[in-house]
Amino acid sequence: MSFLYPIGLLGLIGIPILIIIYIIKSKYTEQTVASTYLWRLSEKFLKRRKPLDKVTGIISLILQILAVTLISLALAHPIITLPDSATEYCFILDASGSMNIEGSGGNTRFENAKAEMLSRIDDAVDGSVYSLIYVGGDTRIVFEKTSDKQQAKTLINELTPSYHEETYSDAIGIAQGYFDKNPGAKTYLITDKVYASKKNIEIINVSGAVDNFAVSDVTYTLLGGKLTVLGNVTSYESGANLTVALYLDGAQTPVVSGMIVAEAAIPTPFQLTYPADGFSSIKIKIQQEDAFPADDEVIIYNAESEQSYKTLLVSDRPFFFNSVLSAVTNARVDVISTEDYTGDKNGYGLYIFDCYEPKELPVDGAVWLVNPSGSVPESGFSVQGQLELNGAQLLELTDSSSALAAELTSGVEGKDIYISKYMKCGMYRTFTTILSYQSNPILFAGTNSHGNREVVFAFDLHDSNMPLLMDFVVLMKNLIGYSFPEVIEDVSYYVGEELMVNVVTNCESVRVDSPSGEVSYLDMSDGVCEHQLDEVGTYNITLMVGGSPRQFSVYSEVPMAERAPSALADDMSLQGEATASGLDGEFDPLIILLVCLIVIFAADWMVYCYEKYQLR
Repeated sequence: MSFLYPIGLLGLIGIPILIIIYIIKSKYTEQTVASTYLWRLSEKFLKRRKPLDKVTGIISLILQILAVTLISLALAHPIITLPDSATEYCFILDASGSMNIEGSGGNTRFENAKAEMLSRIDDAVDGSVYSLIYVGGDTRIVFEKTSDKQQAKTLINELTPSYHEETYSDAIGIAQGYFDKNPGAKTYLITDKVYASKKNIEIINVSGAVDNFAVSDVTYTLLGGKLTVLGNVTSYESGANLTVALYLDGAQTPVVSGMIVAEAAIPTPFQLTYPADGFSSIKIKIQQEDAFPADDEVIIYNAESEQSYKTLLVSDRPFFFNSVLSAVTNARVDVISTEDYTGDKNGYGLYIFDCYEPKELPVDGAVWLVNPSGSVPESGFSVQGQLELNGAQLLELTDSSSALAAELTSGVEGKDIYISKYMKCGMYRTFTTILSYQSNPILFAGTNSHGNREVVFAFDLHDSNMPLLMDFVVLMKNLIGYSFPEVIEDVSYYVGEELMVNVVTNCESVRVDSPSGEVSYLDMSDGVCEHQLDEVGTYNITLMVGGSPRQFSVYSEVPMAERAPSALADDMSLQGEATASGLDGEFDPLIILLVCLIVIFAADWMVYCYEKYQLR
């Protein structure tokens, strides 16, 4: 036997103190006093009714000494060792996406899994040790070989599930290490998945038969003013009649819906159509309720809309640019005359100055300067004057092998492009020439002093045949792509995948808001930000560019493997042979001591009451 708090034995000092008090306490002596016959008769009666008069004092002292002794032992917290009666427990907890499915009792599978662990900890002998390996998003050890039941239970209650698709290779490796050191350890995998074989692991399955419907493989086409949405719905438990609804642009009511007869566990295709010229978001949702709402809907954001091709065109003859921008993008173009432009406009992704030179360049977007008659501060080049050509002269397409030149000239033939006059320019920053005349740059691209992308047309489009050529459309598309680099490469992901965000020029910060409202600011040092998607729902990405926000949205779905877990071929085993060896258990007699104290104090009180009764 050992003591958890040996300092409690100091309470035994109270025993000699009680004995000293008993020795030195005042002794009462009997004295004879004059009395009547009635008094003497009552005195004889009292002596006859007090047989314990001589021993009640010593009994009380003995009871008080026993009380002090037991109180001291209780404070010292004695623990009795029970050989080989305790066990080492290792729990592997499945926290993957399917563990969020609700069971018939209203609790999720994850909550049922936690209840299974808590029950086994409560039933375990004191002295047992517990380890928990959590597999959800990553594999981590929540606690390791702790014998504190309350601490283990507190940490278990704090756990929440993920929506990831999980593998158990790391968890099995950790559990194998525990088993190698103690072949008597008991290993439990608490999951909703079925395994073909197992060894040295007890699998506790917390799944159950519940209705689960899911939407998957959603795509769309937008042609001729008609939006067509295609996809699949699946009823995993049994056949069902499902209603699939289409929502546009965040509306709370569907614009169209359809009834789908879904067979059990077989993806059933659907098609919904609706007259529309464009959209910012599409939501497909199953209207029937089920045990796993997270996979009942999918949202697709319009990638082109999200790239925010918002353009300000400063021109007195905007026809050419208006036409080509409408043809190659879904750009929102605001047109203003050169006379009305005051330089106070901001919040655009692209500024086009057609035959106009601003006093200051915008700092929050790309800039196109078309036929500038004078130099523009911070532009990176100077205008040296206009040159008149002897008739129409052919321009030359660059043959540079640089990556930027290849990007800007992709699909451009560069034949039969003529001009009759141009602005001779000198460069004091690095630009890539696209078209030239006798080595003089006519169309070139680079960055200005603000770090924003810049394209310069050193001629007037109205003095050229370029707008009449197919090359013009192709070239404009390349220049738009250069001026509006893709911030996000995709708008649809699965939980666990990495979101890639390209850092645009003059970007001050990249903020990501998760579906639960958690805010993250990404590291922009490498030019590309990465962020792992851990939740189901819409992530909002905000780039602060030149003091103005640019916003994007992506949707993260439940991984397909987590929507309806099926039998797995993986072997869930620990290598080696299990033994019956256990750990030394512990027995805590504190409760028994407290019961003894109650009995002793009750007996002492009874003796006291008896003595008082005899003295009445």
